[in-house]
Amino acid sequence: MAKKVVGFIKLQIPAGKANPAPPIGPALGQRGVNIMAFCKEFNAKTQKQAGSILPTVITVFADKSFTFITKSPPASDLLKKAAKVEKASQTPGKAVAGSVTMDQVREIAKTKKDDLNAYDEEAAVKIIMGSARSMGLEVK
Repeated sequence: MAKKVVGFIKLQIPAGKANPAPPIGPALGQRGVNIMAFCKEFNAKTQKQAGSILPTVITVFADKSFTFITKSPPASDLLKKAAKVEKASQTPGKAVAGSVTMDQVREIAKTKKDDLNAYDEEAAVKIIMGSARSMGLEVK
């Protein structure tokens, strides 16, 4: 018989750097989940993706056990790395923070294809281009 799901916890955690400090500790502690077990398991699974922020969905069961799913990094994080900028433009549309090539946009769309609401690659590319535009990045 399947375990009874008590709830879901959604967090954005740096890959390989989960620790019991906020926001992870309090979020898991409220549900009675073993915080250190989650941190060790998460860090072991995401060690190769160090430097990225990973959206994570943690499913908590009635017996206080858990499973988690990591998704691809946010488009904004990937775009900032591709453009080699620290942060996006304060005034998008007026000031340009940096630029990305169309090849980089296609690569980001391929990385995010499972998490995007798009039927084909062209639609995914348009979504990523819109994200770049709203960050003040120029697509060449």
